[in-house]
Amino acid sequence: MAEGFKTADPLEYHKSFLKENCRPDGRELDEFRTTTLNIGPISTAEGSALVKIGNTAVMCGIKAELTVPPSDTPNKGYIVPNVDMPPLCTSKVRSGPPEEQAQAASQFIADVIESSEIIRKEDLCIQKEKLCWVLYCDIMCLDYDGNLLDTCIVALLAALKNTQLPKVTINKDTDVPEVDLLQKSPININKHPIGSSFAVFDNTIIIVDPTGDEESLATAVMTLVTDEEGRLCALHKPGGTALSGEKLQHCIGRATTRHREIMKLVDKIIASMKK
Repeated sequence: MAEGFKTADPLEYHKSFLKENCRPDGRELDEFRTTTLNIGPISTAEGSALVKIGNTAVMCGIKAELTVPPSDTPNKGYIVPNVDMPPLCTSKVRSGPPEEQAQAASQFIADVIESSEIIRKEDLCIQKEKLCWVLYCDIMCLDYDGNLLDTCIVALLAALKNTQLPKVTINKDTDVPEVDLLQKSPININKHPIGSSFAVFDNTIIIVDPTGDEESLATAVMTLVTDEEGRLCALHKPGGTALSGEKLQHCIGRATTRHREIMKLVDKIIASMKK
């Protein structure tokens, strides 16, 4: 009977739960799904991480290459993110050109990298005007059930914290880079941005960590990114209904709490790998 109601009128089905301050999957309105993290699953990458939030699973792999610094910023390296949503992750994605959602996610991740200063690009420069690192951050959605951006940001951060780069020097006689693969060191993580996504129903009810169904039925979806200092690094809200300042402040407060929860998980996993 419940499945029939859900199929016939999915919005009313969800609203019937929201009126009782709960959700179809049994969560409370401000409750995130279980988050799991596996750091370093790809042995051929400089750094990698697999993150699951509920049924949404994202893999991030970091590949590093040497290149010439950009002419306008000769003392900086590059960070190039790309989010891919292949057809295997959800039936909503068709084969062919990149999905609009994946393109928007790639741009948002690039904005987060820039605004949060997760890595100082100066740290990726080996020699001004001559040589720097470019980090290709390939983020693939393996299974999609809502809240893609939060999952991507955690996967990116964990993969960067797992990244180690070899020592590079430039031969003074030949002017050719020499890479020592036996001497590797981690990159310096300057800030730790974490995303928290919200969905709005009836302009009044706000839920966290929406599923795919909840995202499609909501009147607005919003992602806030905060760092360890509680600073708002980025906000992504593609249209939808407006939010009052009071509700926005409530969301920022929840995002700050979520940041502490995720960083505790990341630090715990990294500590367990060192034992």
